[in-house]
Amino acid sequence: MTEAEAHVARSKATIDVIHRMEAALGAGSDDMAAHFHEDFLWRGNQGSGTKRGIAEFRRNWQLPLRAAFTDRVYKTEKFLADGDWAACFGHIEATHSGPFMGIAPTGRRVRIPYMDFWRVAEGRIADNPVSVDLAHVLFQLGRDIFQGEGWEAFDRGEKTPPHPDTTA
Repeated sequence: MTEAEAHVARSKATIDVIHRMEAALGAGSDDMAAHFHEDFLWRGNQGSGTKRGIAEFRRNWQLPLRAAFTDRVYKTEKFLADGDWAACFGHIEATHSGPFMGIAPTGRRVRIPYMDFWRVAEGRIADNPVSVDLAHVLFQLGRDIFQGEGWEAFDRGEKTPPHPDTTA
């Protein structure tokens, strides 16, 4: 097998691990050890936190997410794999059924955009940097954390974007 063929095979094995994990979690599986390495590290963006180990990930991310958002449908738009690393972007469609970041359940259907990156070691996920668009979720629940100052106002023509002073 050439080096290129070995890389393709490793990439396929990595994405297969991710597909199995996503299918299991999407079906509500609680068997985390089948998919995540015992030294698993989940690294979320601001507001999501960092989880060290399977128990902490389950206690401080998976269960609170399940409590806050029910009737979840995972819609991954694109998967990519490169050796031991895989990535995807997509969103979860869910019903806001429990408390979320201080907001009481609204019953609203929301869209939770995300980007996931995974490093697979020994056939299980060892590292998982994640970006969840919490600002978008909060906005859908009636809380604009940018207080009307988001740069989308530039896109809508409601505000003029500042530019650097180039006269100096």
